Amino acid sequence: MLHLHSTSSDRWLAQVQNQRNEILIDHAHCEQKAAAAAMDLMFDYVENQELCREMTEIVNEELEHFHLVMGILNGRSIRFRKLKPGPYGRRLKELVRRQEPHKAVDRLLIAGLIEARSCERFMLLRDYLEDEELSDFYGSLYESEARHHATYTRLAQSYGGAEEVNRRLEELAASEAVIIADGFDQPRMHS
Repeated sequence: MLHLHSTSSDRWLAQVQNQRNEILIDHAHCEQKAAAAAMDLMFDYVENQELCREMTEIVNEELEHFHLVMGILNGRSIRFRKLKPGPYGRRLKELVRRQEPHKAVDRLLIAGLIEARSCERFMLLRDYLEDEELSDFYGSLYESEARHHATYTRLAQSYGGAEEVNRRLEELAASEAVIIADGFDQPRMHS
């Protein structure tokens, strides 16, 4: 269902265990980026009314998640601050083809893969963390992340046939697996 070609490593779980506060801060940044990405798609493909309607819902939900993470940060007296971003998003964006409609397909599928990876990691956090508040919180996000993944994948078919979209999704998912395996030395939601 999530179209991922790999699972998260023990290395990532160790980063989470050792740097839980930094993962929470990065998670807040991820929610902001997800809302911004959906807004960008809405502006860039304004002629697609279904896409615009779906992006509006995703923006609202991502911002709601941002506020929920901020509530946890504030409740734990963790200062929200800038973090050096990991290479995950940048490396995925480098895979986007330049010409339309291929560009739209790739942007939507990459957004969907990011949501899928978040979904997978939220389930790991739900099962791995002994902190009941965080475990419950991450478990509550699974459904929306899975829904976002499915929405982005479905919308990609507005710009390419099902066979082309499925083939490209497999290619991008294979590249995403390499990027996630390379990791990042700092704890990030997608490191």
